[in-house]
Amino acid sequence: MSSAPQILVVAGEASGDAHAAELVAALRARRPDLSFFGMGGSRLAAQGVELLYGAHEVNVMGITEVLPKIPRILQVMGGLARAAAERRPACAILVDIPDFNLRLAARLKKLGIPVAYYVSPMIWAWRRGRVKTIARLVDRMLCILPFEEDFYREAGVAARYVGSPVVEQVPAPASALTFRQKLGLPPEVPTLALLPGSRMSEIRRILPSMVGAARTLAAERPGLQVVVPVAPTIAREEILSRFEGSGVRPILVEGRAPEVVGASDAAIVASGTAALEAGLMQRPLVVVYRVSLLTYLVGRMMLKVAHVALVNLLANRRVVPELLQGDMTPERIAGEIRRLWVPGAPRDEMLRGLEEVRTRLGESGAAMRAAESVLELLPAAKV
Repeated sequence: MSSAPQILVVAGEASGDAHAAELVAALRARRPDLSFFGMGGSRLAAQGVELLYGAHEVNVMGITEVLPKIPRILQVMGGLARAAAERRPACAILVDIPDFNLRLAARLKKLGIPVAYYVSPMIWAWRRGRVKTIARLVDRMLCILPFEEDFYREAGVAARYVGSPVVEQVPAPASALTFRQKLGLPPEVPTLALLPGSRMSEIRRILPSMVGAARTLAAERPGLQVVVPVAPTIAREEILSRFEGSGVRPILVEGRAPEVVGASDAAIVASGTAALEAGLMQRPLVVVYRVSLLTYLVGRMMLKVAHVALVNLLANRRVVPELLQGDMTPERIAGEIRRLWVPGAPRDEMLRGLEEVRTRLGESGAAMRAAESVLELLPAAKV
């Protein structure tokens, strides 16, 4: 067996897989002797990471969605812990998915394996008590939101703001015409982007309301093209079936969500990393979300922040509209888009706020800075 240091990498949904893959590439650039194994998706696989499990195994959100999958999730966690015990990696990089990764971190800590955590759990938003657990289990917290570093350091966590990987994952802002040409879309047609999420639970709960809003807007804007980026975790048929009977014929694009937003006049976006990506594309957008009633009631009791959308959290004010749960109706969504579509004060004010958010996130290079912090946990390379 090779004596080269191994690193365990564990990522869940699509954005975590992308962030982890960039970090692996940055580590390899500095330490070509490293090898990697763990859990992830197609991006980590493309980086040559030995995937013991696919990210789809744990890619669920919400109490009612998680319950049926708990036995399999526990099997995956146990399998990763056993692999770590057998291979004794020099460190572990755990990316996001805190309910899974913090439990795995506890097992790794017992094995004496240093833990770097990339993409901080949003415990400043809810379940703040978990910061004590993180201080005990995590050797390096690599934050991607600027206000997180101080929050963690005050609690005794070795934290560093490395920058937002989203900044370099999205293309530079350009005209809608430029992006339409890149995607092969008709250039002079009014365009609406729908980003319903990358989980099936989001497609079921969110996309029908988006379609209803698109139907209303299409009646008002003849020739409107509705473009939907399809996440690799979702079958195209699942998207198309939600449009049946609506009279709207969507244009589906494989991935490339930021470019789809760039090609649009306005966008309707499910809350999450995609909403931040969309905001960085400097287009008017409305953020929407809906979870099960039980998940919502529990979350509402525990939530400690005034906003849900990352764009609004970073700006510390309401830059983009948030339509959540019962407010996420086709009529309300269409109304917000209608208000933002045309030039005027609401649109201009939003675009100024989005530019401010982009500036606040700082320079590119998050993966390289994260790699520097991870390397501090490893034994020095043999010369």
